[in-house]
Amino acid sequence: MTRIERPLVRGVNKVTGAALGPYQTAVVRIGSAATWLFFLLREFPHRHEMYGPDGPWDWDMARQLISGNHAFTVLMWSDGRLWFEVVYALAMLSSALLMLGWRTRTMSVLFMIGVLSLQNRSIFIGDGGDNVIHLMATYLVLTRCGQVWSLDARRAARARAEADRTVVQADGQVDGQAVGRGVDRVGPVLWWVLGLALSVVTFMGELSGGWLLIFWGLWLAHGLWGAVGRRAPHGELRKLLDVLANIVHNAGLLLIMVEACLIYATAGWYKIQGSRWQDGTAVYYPLNLDYFSPWPALSDLLSSHGVMLMLVTYGTVAVQVAFPFTLINRRVKNVLLAAMIFEHAVIAVVLGLPFFSLAMIAADAVFLPTSFLLRLGGWAARARGAVVSRVPRSRPTLARLTRRGPLPRTPTDAQRDGKAAEHARVGFTP
Repeated sequence: MTRIERPLVRGVNKVTGAALGPYQTAVVRIGSAATWLFFLLREFPHRHEMYGPDGPWDWDMARQLISGNHAFTVLMWSDGRLWFEVVYALAMLSSALLMLGWRTRTMSVLFMIGVLSLQNRSIFIGDGGDNVIHLMATYLVLTRCGQVWSLDARRAARARAEADRTVVQADGQVDGQAVGRGVDRVGPVLWWVLGLALSVVTFMGELSGGWLLIFWGLWLAHGLWGAVGRRAPHGELRKLLDVLANIVHNAGLLLIMVEACLIYATAGWYKIQGSRWQDGTAVYYPLNLDYFSPWPALSDLLSSHGVMLMLVTYGTVAVQVAFPFTLINRRVKNVLLAAMIFEHAVIAVVLGLPFFSLAMIAADAVFLPTSFLLRLGGWAARARGAVVSRVPRSRPTLARLTRRGPLPRTPTDAQRDGKAAEHARVGFTP
């Protein structure tokens, strides 16, 4: 093997052998889903004016626009108020379940449907963060974003532990009760229900063209994955599906990284062309607009320091333009990444754009080092343990204990057995 072939072989093995960046994609999943969920909850009282039948951009106007750009939204299937409420509720539910990592493959698709349906219904509502969520929702469908920090990962760990405890009887037969406890029944039911819904929508003619192929392809791929996992979890076909899933995941991860770089690069180069960014006064003007001044006293304080505003203006442009080029140097990349995350946190507070900042931070998280994310996960686990330890627990009942296995021997039983042994040794009969 030549010197050129060795790196190529290592690269192919790395791309096909594992789903890269499990913690990074998990953070992008949690951050994107949480941002969209919090946005929907905040705008819940105003949902009819923003995306529903009471908005200035009414259903007929949206239908005319979508007939030209062919954007996907299920809100165009009906103009009824009940249908809108159902779609809005499902969008919130899928966001919450994706954030928790419950059935991430399915929830990522439903999350994408909810995001596209609401945003494409009223395209003139947004602050820039909606475009980031729009893109992340599409890319997350390609990734295996539930490998860690998810209910799916916890369920898989429990299944592996249950398999390790499977009892093999003396005649070589596996204990069927132990194996049955690890069988997934929710996944097939969910798959059949969604397949029935997709069949109804297809029969009604609401889906056509590319979107019809995409949803049916995803449904068939999920069904094949589940069937092979149940019947031949260690067979050759499952290994092949793992390789394909890894390739698709790594391609989706690369798309997220490239998209984040494009966002910063284009924003930085467009800023360079603006006269206000060239003379260092661009940051001054948003601080003096009522719409971007949730804290007028803070805005006035910041806008009164001209030199600081000039440094922030030039620094913002420099960081955004330079960031894609710093990916080849890990230390410099981490420094600029911390600076950009801090900048978005300041924008969230000073300019009153929390959801834009959260969306950008979620996209930036794909570049966070794994060591930092592991420490972050450890801090979260310790905080959760501290909170749970303070919650009083109910005493377990006899039925719950017996389901977990034989009851442990109490100190009273041990003492009683010890006394009986001593009596037998000395020949004493009570």
